[in-house]
Amino acid sequence: MFSHIHSAIVLTAVALLASCSVGPPVKADRVMSQWYDGGVGEISISIDLSEQMATVERGGREIGWAYVATGIEGRGTPSGTYRITEKIVDKHSNRYGWIENEYGEVTDNDASPGDPLQPGERYMPAPMPYWMRLTNYGIGMHIGKIPQPGEPASHGCIRMPKEFVPTLFDQVKLGTPVKISY
Repeated sequence: MFSHIHSAIVLTAVALLASCSVGPPVKADRVMSQWYDGGVGEISISIDLSEQMATVERGGREIGWAYVATGIEGRGTPSGTYRITEKIVDKHSNRYGWIENEYGEVTDNDASPGDPLQPGERYMPAPMPYWMRLTNYGIGMHIGKIPQPGEPASHGCIRMPKEFVPTLFDQVKLGTPVKISY
């Protein structure tokens, strides 16, 4: 009988401690992408704006997928059919970035090249590693932060996970079709 009472007390204490924890529950790490192909052949990419997902196919067979972050409201990623027209490994934005002070502290995390600077500040263009251009007005796919998988977060570009993009970049070529839809 004592062991049943002791067990009940311990379980109650554990439940109380768990219910009183501070902050949100810890989530398991989410798989952000998968690539399961080493083949050859033509690749096509589909971006689903509703789901914030990219699907990569080779010859009509899915070979990979990734969460993406596309344009937020007011800076939406345009739907349509495009082709990759430029590939640059180490690209920086000529439209967006941030301003930092002389100590490297960010004073404006959503800046443009012409924004006014205070003494000691400098404009830093946003890096867009493994850039794959889709439009002539600056929309493309590249490595970028995906703060909340399934939610838009960019200025219009298609941000992709850093572990996924180098493989994709190596497999696509100029002219690879990319369909963006809801």
